[in-house]
Amino acid sequence: MSRKVARAVIRTEATEFRDTRTNQPLPKIGPWREELDALLLANEGKAPWERLTPVRLFEMLRSGGYEGGYDAVRRYARVCRQEQEPSIAQAYMPLSFAPGEVTQLDRSHEVVPINGTTVTVKVAHVRLCHSRMLFVRACPRESQGLVFDTHDRAFALPQGACTRGICDTMKTAVVTRIAGKERVHNRRFPQMCSHHPVVPVACTPAWGWEQGKVETQVGLVCERVFAPAAGEELR
Repeated sequence: MSRKVARAVIRTEATEFRDTRTNQPLPKIGPWREELDALLLANEGKAPWERLTPVRLFEMLRSGGYEGGYDAVRRYARVCRQEQEPSIAQAYMPLSFAPGEVTQLDRSHEVVPINGTTVTVKVAHVRLCHSRMLFVRACPRESQGLVFDTHDRAFALPQGACTRGICDTMKTAVVTRIAGKERVHNRRFPQMCSHHPVVPVACTPAWGWEQGKVETQVGLVCERVFAPAAGEELR
């Protein structure tokens, strides 16, 4: 408690203080508020790389006769941005999957000790989106055979295949990325998908939310399985 508050409590015997002001006075920004609002509104309509920084906004106001400081402009711009963000941040679309609808595939490279030697293994991760059942398989090298064998063993575990399979844009599955969601798959990869049958869907690079369930699985499995205790070897 500050000395000012303690002094007010002793003198008035009050235990609760509230600010009764309805409007916050802005002695410097007040006369320039309409012009600053227009600049901020125009700034939001520009591309991110074309937007003016608070420093540039302050310089534009000062060139027109503004006598206040930079901090007042910066705080006002931050408050305006915070008032506009909730309407955007509250809108989202939750992902839900029906039983047997979607499976997600991802991969990782792990460094593990085997027989006294530190080696790098290629790990394939599969996750059923509805039941969250996971399947993990590690191999010495990353090849198309690893992808095919992982699908065969993963679908044999629940004794069934999903209708869609979301995978990363790995070279063993995707040859060329086209604008949008169009992909040119490897010649043998669609043959493997038609055998189960599964409709392949390649996610967008760097968009982890499109296969968020298996992305979370990769972190958990790598931490609990492929990070052995000191002196322990992977078998």
